[in-house]
Amino acid sequence: MRLRNVKGSRDTIADSEFVVHEPESVKGTWRGYFPNKAPLYIEIGMGKGKFITTLAGLHPDINFIGIEKYSSVLVRGIEKESELLLPNLRFIRMDAEDINNVFAEGEVDRIYLNFSDPWPKDRHAKRRLTSRQFLARYDKMLVPDGKICFKTDNVPLFDFSIEEANEAGWDISEFTRDLHHSEWVEGNVMTEYEEKFSAKGNPICRMVLTRKPEHTS
Repeated sequence: MRLRNVKGSRDTIADSEFVVHEPESVKGTWRGYFPNKAPLYIEIGMGKGKFITTLAGLHPDINFIGIEKYSSVLVRGIEKESELLLPNLRFIRMDAEDINNVFAEGEVDRIYLNFSDPWPKDRHAKRRLTSRQFLARYDKMLVPDGKICFKTDNVPLFDFSIEEANEAGWDISEFTRDLHHSEWVEGNVMTEYEEKFSAKGNPICRMVLTRKPEHTS
C-alpha cells in the first residue's frame, strides 16, 4: 500500500497533546496515565483512526491507545481527536516490533488488529501482526484473560493467522469468515477499510484469540 505524504504531519504529531511522545517512560504505569484507572485497550495499526475514536466515544469507561507508525495516517487520527477531545484516548507513533518496550507484563486488557498489512511474501511472515513472533509479544503484555481481536478481508492472511494461533497455543474463542452475516456483527465498529471492502461485497473475516486455560491459571 502506497501512502500519500501529508506535508507537516511529523510537526503536527510532535506538537500534539494527544500523542504520548515518550511512551517508554510510561511503561508499567499506564493505569495512572489516564484520568480514570480503567481497562486498557490498544489498536495496533490504527490507520486514520475511525475505529478507535468511535470505540473510545462509545466506551468512556475504557481507556484506549492507538498505535501507528506512519505519520501521514496518524495525523488524521489526531485531527479527529482534536474535534472529539476524548479524555480516554491517546496515540503513539511507533513500530509494533517495539511494543514490549512500551507496555509491561499484564498491562493491556485487549488488543485490536484491523486489516493489518498482509506482508504477502513468505520471507516477511514474521512481520505479520498475527505471526507467532508477535503473538509472543502480546502474550507478555496482556492480562491473563486478555483478548486479541483480529479482522481482515485477506483470506490467506486469515488462514495464516489460524495456523499461527494454533502453533502458539492460543484458543480461537470467536470465529467467522463473514462477519457481517454472523452472530458477531452486533456491536461491530467498522474501520475505513471495512466500510470500503464491505461495500464491494467482500466478506470480512474475524477471530478473537484468548489464552488456553493452562496459561491463565
